[in-house]
Amino acid sequence: MIDDIQKRTSDRMRKSIEALKHEFAKIRTGRAHPSLLEHVHVNYYGNDVPLSQAANITAEDARTLAIMPWERTMIPVIEKAILTSDLGLNPSTTGTVIRVPLPSLTEQRRKDLIKVVRHETENGRVAVRNIRRDANTELKSAMKDKHISEDDEKRGEELIQKLTDQFTKEIDKLLEEKEADLMAI
Repeated sequence: MIDDIQKRTSDRMRKSIEALKHEFAKIRTGRAHPSLLEHVHVNYYGNDVPLSQAANITAEDARTLAIMPWERTMIPVIEKAILTSDLGLNPSTTGTVIRVPLPSLTEQRRKDLIKVVRHETENGRVAVRNIRRDANTELKSAMKDKHISEDDEKRGEELIQKLTDQFTKEIDKLLEEKEADLMAI
């Protein structure tokens, strides 16, 4: 019983870490990475689809993304989608390739992005603590229903706390890496 709760809790905490990594990937560091355009959607034959399903996105160099649409008719649609996104990028087309140069970040913009990263990190910590609370509640109800003993409940709470500490350290490490990445010129 305790092992099941611990496994479910660990899985949920790991998913929270993955969600945080996904949020961090959206935060631009000045280096070109295809994941920057993950949340950009385009109208493809009447359906709103992610850009990656309508084109091939690659990092041409450290400051430029290259987008090769599957179909030539998608070029203006993709350009418009990038322009209207919240990324502040200006695509330029040469033939069948759309190039998206990434402007360098100013010191103020870097500090603003660090505030955003810290906010996302705190959301990750809160998610992990909420998962811990749910697991502890599950342990208490199992004890109340006489499925486990009081000692088992205490042992389970200690295991859950160790998991929480482990995942919180991982979140802090991710924050440290992202901050260093943002401040690198």
